[in-house]
Amino acid sequence: MLKRLYEKNNSSRDIAEVVSLLEDGGLLVYPTDTVYAVGCHALKERAVERICKLKGLDPQKNLLSIICHDLKQVSEYAKVDDSAFKLMKRNLPGPFTFILPANHRLPKIFRNRKEVGIRVPDNPILLEVSRLLGAPIMTTSLPYDEADDLEYMTTPELIDEKFGGKVDMVIDCGIGGVEPGTVVNLLDGEVEIIRQGCGELME
Repeated sequence: MLKRLYEKNNSSRDIAEVVSLLEDGGLLVYPTDTVYAVGCHALKERAVERICKLKGLDPQKNLLSIICHDLKQVSEYAKVDDSAFKLMKRNLPGPFTFILPANHRLPKIFRNRKEVGIRVPDNPILLEVSRLLGAPIMTTSLPYDEADDLEYMTTPELIDEKFGGKVDMVIDCGIGGVEPGTVVNLLDGEVEIIRQGCGELME
């Protein structure tokens, strides 16, 4: 199902429909502040398993990431020391994934590697959905093969054509970006940029 939303001034009914879909364990494709991504309610393990199957992710080997609506929510699901908090406060919302130790509130599938990627994207739709959901959104980029036409990753109608049978809703918010965000490892008390993408980290 393709659903048109706008960066601002969406009806409360439309946002509530998205929240309800996630509460029911549905899979959602949505725009972020970088690229279109796919996600689900992060505390519903069966939905997380559906995402892993769709993307070919092995939780034993691949980092899993969540979207939170603010830093207070981040601290509910990850262990954040003072230096990490200050760094994230300077850079979020923004196109960054911060790798932090996971805590016990996330499902076991996340804790297999004892770490979690944290996103607070600069996208009003996602932040509002996460706030109303009262839970983080498990998030990952869309499956992509080098043989695929890049348009299928940036154009909602084509995303729906390609993945509509595997997810429950595709949010159409216009043409998406092509450059992923920057990934920052904060696990060892040091700041290590693992992947430089969109966004310049302010240290």
